[in-house]
Amino acid sequence: MLDRSSKSGMAAPASTGDPLTDLLRGLRLDGVQYGRCEMKEPWGLEFPAQEAARFYFVGQKACWMRMPSGEWFEMKAGDAVLVPRGAAHALASAPGVATTPLQGYQVTEVCKDVYCLKEEGCTPGTLLFCGSMSFNLDRLHPLLGMMPDVMRTHELAADEPSIPHLLEAMAREVTLERVGSGGIVARLADVLAASIIRSWVERGCGNSKGWIAAVRDRDIGKVLAAIHLEPSRDWSVEMLARTMGASRSGFAERFAAIVGETPAKYVTQVRMHQARQWLTQDRLKISVIASRLGYESEAAFSRAFKRVIGAPPSRFRAEDRGGAAAL
Repeated sequence: MLDRSSKSGMAAPASTGDPLTDLLRGLRLDGVQYGRCEMKEPWGLEFPAQEAARFYFVGQKACWMRMPSGEWFEMKAGDAVLVPRGAAHALASAPGVATTPLQGYQVTEVCKDVYCLKEEGCTPGTLLFCGSMSFNLDRLHPLLGMMPDVMRTHELAADEPSIPHLLEAMAREVTLERVGSGGIVARLADVLAASIIRSWVERGCGNSKGWIAAVRDRDIGKVLAAIHLEPSRDWSVEMLARTMGASRSGFAERFAAIVGETPAKYVTQVRMHQARQWLTQDRLKISVIASRLGYESEAAFSRAFKRVIGAPPSRFRAEDRGGAAAL
């Protein structure tokens, strides 16, 4: 059995044996902003690129979404979409309808971080639940980087009958303004985002490489989960191959074919993005992070960090982590 401890001295979380569950355990949301939109046709909303992720759930009557590629697709009642890296997109009552930034509509702030957009005479118009939220990982993290710009799931309400109740619970929490409601809404949004991702994976959406292939491949998914559960561990190709139960050469070839890069490069990227989180969110000293990741000197860590991230760690040490953008 492999030693599941890390050089940081912190206990490693136990694996559940399900790669998708293990990966989602480390993917958390915060800075959630929640909105309910009732739209009168014709309508079109433009959303520029942002750091935060966005999600949409169609409550009634179909609408259309323009992907970052420019392609339009229909979202029917019960469908949901997650835009994990906040790529630019648009929503409209039909393809080709002129779109306007959200600021061009009258938006009412019901309470902190909760908004309502309602146009008179819109019955039975499109009812759209939407949210803007930040993952605990930056959008260039390998885990998010492998995801597509848009994750679509059809008939989410049918696959996940709890979703309408979940949205109702979110609405109740934010309108009652009870103590701790912000944290509860964030956790409910966790469940919603995880449900969208799970449904997307189970339905086999996406192409044959990257995130979807890696998660659905039980062996490679198990390796990815192990890396993300213990990013501070000094993973070697041999250790990862043993985790999968394969030879070193066989593992490396299969990993690169499915994930799209070598195991060593992927591990280094995960470790450096974890380091950036420790710098910006946890406010750890560079020397502490270098030691936690097993580097012999702060200078060696700084060189590796700059090579992956593109800037020295001292730059991020002075920066604050931003939250979700306004709806």
